[in-house]
Amino acid sequence: MKVLAICGSHRKGNTEWMLKKLLERVEENGAEVELILLRKANIKMCLGCLKCEEGGKDRKGICKLKDDMNAIYPKLLEADCLVFGSPAYFDMISGLLKNFLDRTCTIWPQLEGKPVAGVAVAEEGIGQAIQNMKTYA
Repeated sequence: MKVLAICGSHRKGNTEWMLKKLLERVEENGAEVELILLRKANIKMCLGCLKCEEGGKDRKGICKLKDDMNAIYPKLLEADCLVFGSPAYFDMISGLLKNFLDRTCTIWPQLEGKPVAGVAVAEEGIGQAIQNMKTYA
């Protein structure tokens, strides 16, 4: 089993720590794990051009933007389970994670049915951050 975690925090801190702890436990139980730190990736904002939606449900995951997402798409497709982590900003997921999720539009039909877990971190309540991740899932 391959578990891919995506950290949507702009800094090293609690979100990354929690994801690493979760992945340690999963790895102890035999899973192959990987953590992607979005703060270290060059991921441009979705242009909303809808080029990636050509071909409907059979689309091949082609985005006209050339950045680090091109290396991340195959990892998302190969993973058996996805884990998203984000600090709660104004009771929602971080803009960094939201931008990443928007860019998965190119392969979203192929992600359908994959188990997804979410981790949200906040000083006082996580607001809608987990619901944002559930809505995506």
